[in-house]
Amino acid sequence: MDSLRRTVTFGQSAAQHSVDWRRKMSDHIAYALLTYTALQIFVTIGALKTKGTSLLPYLALIILVGAIIPACRKFERRWTSLSAEQAADPSIEQRFRKDRLALWLLAIGLPFALTALFKGLAVAFG
Repeated sequence: MDSLRRTVTFGQSAAQHSVDWRRKMSDHIAYALLTYTALQIFVTIGALKTKGTSLLPYLALIILVGAIIPACRKFERRWTSLSAEQAADPSIEQRFRKDRLALWLLAIGLPFALTALFKGLAVAFG
C-alpha cells in the first residue's frame, strides 16, 4: 500500500513539476513591490530628516509611487497574456530571467536613484 501511495504521489509531483512562468513572474512582482516599498520608506524617511521644510522629499515620494506601478503592470501584462501552453514552455526561461533581472534592478535601484537625485537638487537649489 505504501509503495502504491509513493507511486501516485511521485506521479502527481512529476506532473505538477512543469514551470508556469506566469506564476513565477507574478510572485517576483509581488516580492519586488514589497522590497521596493520597504526601501522607499527607509530611503525617504532618511531624506525627510533633512534640515528645513523642503517639499522635494514629498515630491520624490510621489514620483517613486507613480513610477513603479506602470512598470510593474507592464511586466505583469507581458506574462499574464501567455497561454497555458506558452507559460509551461521551457524555452522562454531566458526571457523570464531577463525580465526578472530588470524588475529587481528597478525595484531596488529606483528608490536610491531618485532620492539621490532629489537630494542633489535640494543641495543645488537650497
